[in-house]
Amino acid sequence: MTRAETKERNRRALLEAARRIVARDGHRARLEEIAEQAGLTTGAVYSLFGSKDGLLIAMVTAHLGPHYEGIEQAVPADRDLLDAVDAFARHYRRTCDDPDALLHLSFEISLQDMALRDPELRAELATSVQAHEQRMTALFAGRSHQGATVTARQAQRLATALRALMIGLSQGVILGLAEQAPEQYFSDTARALATPQVLGPP
Repeated sequence: MTRAETKERNRRALLEAARRIVARDGHRARLEEIAEQAGLTTGAVYSLFGSKDGLLIAMVTAHLGPHYEGIEQAVPADRDLLDAVDAFARHYRRTCDDPDALLHLSFEISLQDMALRDPELRAELATSVQAHEQRMTALFAGRSHQGATVTARQAQRLATALRALMIGLSQGVILGLAEQAPEQYFSDTARALATPQVLGPP
């Protein structure tokens, strides 16, 4: 194994260990335990990520990246806005059935709790979420809707509303608070946001 391959393996091991421990312990997660579970030392954390916050920020990117890539793959490029929103919402509902959905939710909530206690992490988390929301904006911009083309400004407003709606509904399903929320319900509520009031002016 080359030095670069070893470095990447160690990086992945630390990210996976950190994700498990943060999901379990939240802000009480200890760097020493993260390193131990990864089979490494705390020195490896500082070498690869610079600090505990650096590791946590890398976790955000590692977690959100595949999530938004999955959304992009699920939404066809050649459909109008309502069809795109439908595909987006149905994909979101399917992620609730992932065997690790509760673990993912625990991690996300724990990370938000940590961000509330750490201004630097909070700023980095906000930056990362905004960057991924821009990907959602690009996903909806330029599509046809009610005889017009959705502008970037309208797509951004829709993306913000859709993200909030889907996160809320998904948490309800995962926690057993919204068990009667099939794909069609996710689709119907998401499509209901594609209104002039939500989209706003071009």
